Amino acid sequence: MTKRYLFQMEFYIALLGVLLAVGTADGADTFPPPCDSDIYCQGPLLHTVQMARIHNDSKHFVDMSMRLSPEEVKAAFQTMMARTAGQPSREDVRDFLDRNFQQPGSEFVAWNPSDWVDNPAFLARIRDPKLRAWIEDLHVTWKDLGREVAGEVYLHPDRYSLIFVPNPTIVPGGRFREYYYWDSYWVMKGLLLSEMHNTVKGMLQNFLAMVDRFGFVPNGGRIYYRRRSQPPFLTAMMKLYMDATDDREFLRSNIGFLEQEFKFWVQHRGVNVTKDGKQYKMYRYNAQVGQPRPESYREDYELVQQTLGGQHAGEEEQLYAELKSGAESGWDFSTRWFVPDAGQKGTLKDVKTRFIVPVDLNSLIYLNARLISEFYTLLGEDARAAQFQDYAERQKRNIEEVLWDEHSGSWFDWDTKNERLNKKFYPSNMFPVWVNASKPQQNAKFLRYIQDNVTNFTSGVPTSLEKSGQQWDFPNAWPPLQHVMIESLNNMATDQADQLAFNLTQRWIDTNYLCYMEARPHVMFEKYDVTQMGLPGGGGEYNVQVGFGWSNGVAMALAEQYGDRLRAPGSSAGRSVASLMLLLLTLLLPSLTA
Repeated sequence: MTKRYLFQMEFYIALLGVLLAVGTADGADTFPPPCDSDIYCQGPLLHTVQMARIHNDSKHFVDMSMRLSPEEVKAAFQTMMARTAGQPSREDVRDFLDRNFQQPGSEFVAWNPSDWVDNPAFLARIRDPKLRAWIEDLHVTWKDLGREVAGEVYLHPDRYSLIFVPNPTIVPGGRFREYYYWDSYWVMKGLLLSEMHNTVKGMLQNFLAMVDRFGFVPNGGRIYYRRRSQPPFLTAMMKLYMDATDDREFLRSNIGFLEQEFKFWVQHRGVNVTKDGKQYKMYRYNAQVGQPRPESYREDYELVQQTLGGQHAGEEEQLYAELKSGAESGWDFSTRWFVPDAGQKGTLKDVKTRFIVPVDLNSLIYLNARLISEFYTLLGEDARAAQFQDYAERQKRNIEEVLWDEHSGSWFDWDTKNERLNKKFYPSNMFPVWVNASKPQQNAKFLRYIQDNVTNFTSGVPTSLEKSGQQWDFPNAWPPLQHVMIESLNNMATDQADQLAFNLTQRWIDTNYLCYMEARPHVMFEKYDVTQMGLPGGGGEYNVQVGFGWSNGVAMALAEQYGDRLRAPGSSAGRSVASLMLLLLTLLLPSLTA
């Protein structure tokens, strides 16, 4: 048998396993806990602490590290519960935490990146001096967002929720104290512009080590993310690094891990879709974990108790799994995942992420297959390259036949519960253009679609047109989706699309710049409001966070691309007294509620 034939047999055996093992979410699943820790992920200690409301943010406790061994901490907990007849007061719980846990942050040590440079070359391409000074500030911010994991985490992993990795990394900022998966793609874009190639290589090595250990890249660097992932960008990260360095030996040593992650998604996130009598292999988010998210324990538990009343254990597990799948998507949360009963307005109780076949995820599966094929070609392994190219072409056809709607001129998510397209706008609709899985005539129709619906807002493209109070809905705009929209327009390669891309870029840079300059101290935000110039976003489960990794990376990438044309806005451009007061209130909220 030839090498190509053997590999083909191996690959299709994996696909057959998917067809036999996975289908649409049907309620028959059994679910494990988020991880095996009975302190950080499940059990009475976690429940007692989180429901005592010691911290406003449920994530705070599960990021604390233990002063003693887990056995000693659990013994202290049992002593407290016996002393209080199982009804500890809030002060009892607070005292227990003070004695047995350290505050978040003790798991890191100071790190000064050795590859940081004072004046990276890309800054010279930014003509406007105000914009150049601002982007230089963002370049400096990498030092503030850099983290190195303390050796104690390696020596005593059972005392920490942090997953040890060998190399320093960049974190998003704010409550996100650890490294995150899909955030890091845009962080790396910024780091490479900052000429921090070694830092990027180290971050890649961290993610590759996770694939080696877990079979995939978890959502983030905590054990409570152990059984869910995020949008699969690892192969695209390798592409960024290869374009910057052409480090073929690094690619050769690690391409097996890229293939391993790809097979994880094929084997564990596949779903069969029937449309017009034809069956297709597609992909969905599907974190099969049937308990509250530890980092949002109280919020999840109370939602389930309020909506299901503790009377439907199977339904409770299903809702917990849907919430975690929404978190796996990166869009936690959005009306995009709501599938309410007919005539009802959806809420979080109607989250059905596992019933949605998302445009963006399926586009990323295509992209990963295509890039792995390109990598194998680069390494001279033509048989494997051909196999992955075949899979990419099949996935490309499936995206067109299942998710494209000719009448609307757009791609849409497929709802497996109702067996129909969800014909609402989300920026994820554009991913086939971004990954070059679209046709010129589709691009022309899609350009008209977005011009008619979403390109006339003050400061960006909204994440949806639904105003639900969820953070991945209107009026919020998120940096990675702005960047994907702008790059997609560039991929269309027409004068009209190019001009729209520049207009959206200028508006996005304006709102980022104004918000940064008005904030004290100067900070970047994780998301922004499209209805006001220079206003951060809001909504969701927590206050808007600052830092901020992917916001910095996107701003730097756009400033580098359009640096000869962009201009800094005036300090009062598009601002109102109301928006300035709202910005001040947004910045004060975290300190007022701590």
